[in-house]
Amino acid sequence: MDDALFSDLLASVCDMGRHARGEPVPGARETKIEAPDVKALREATHVSQTEFARLIGVSRRTLENWEQHRSNPSGPARALLKIVAANPKAGTSKNYQFLDFSEHK
Repeated sequence: MDDALFSDLLASVCDMGRHARGEPVPGARETKIEAPDVKALREATHVSQTEFARLIGVSRRTLENWEQHRSNPSGPARALLKIVAANPKAGTSKNYQFLDFSEHK
């Protein structure tokens, strides 16, 4: 490895360390994605934790963890929650039974 390439690599590693410590790094971009308010979404559907968890295909315990901000939904669960946020009726079994994944477990 030539000296110029090594210097660039070393500078990048130093920048990474500064960024990890929360120090500003020129040119670095950070994207923050807000976690959805799962409890508010569920309450807007007027269903219990057990029913809502069953409808979106997660355990009640997972739903509780999301509602209490101990963990955050990701991937497909986040997409379903986005649908519910746009239309709370989408989170109820009588309106959208296609969301019921309980048969596939």
